Amino acid sequence: MKFILLVYNDPAALESLPAGDFDNKMRHCLAHADDLKHSGRLIESQMLEDASTAKSVRIRNGRQTTIDGPFAETKEVLGGFNLIEADNIDEALRMAAQFPWAQTGTIEVRPVRDIETVRRRVSINEAVAT
Repeated sequence: MKFILLVYNDPAALESLPAGDFDNKMRHCLAHADDLKHSGRLIESQMLEDASTAKSVRIRNGRQTTIDGPFAETKEVLGGFNLIEADNIDEALRMAAQFPWAQTGTIEVRPVRDIETVRRRVSINEAVAT
């Protein structure tokens, strides 16, 4: 079963870490990701650029609005993700807890929905053909 681990951190908390601590945590994070990759459990892992580079798009009543930054006003911002393979949610939670960012932010663990099942349910191939 696939799970996405969404990594949220408070930029102010990261900036207040003692000198070298961020790099140490990043080395630990990359080593954990490498271990998961070698065991066949990590499918993809990426960091995101700073939230200040984000733009959010929303369409309401046929009109598009684009704003700077992430949509949600929150102290913690999405910094990256890990797409993993785990037997169940408990195993995914254990994997998530080993990332150092769980100590400075939040790692949201969410099952990934099988898009092919959805595609079959809504009969996308039939709708596109007509």
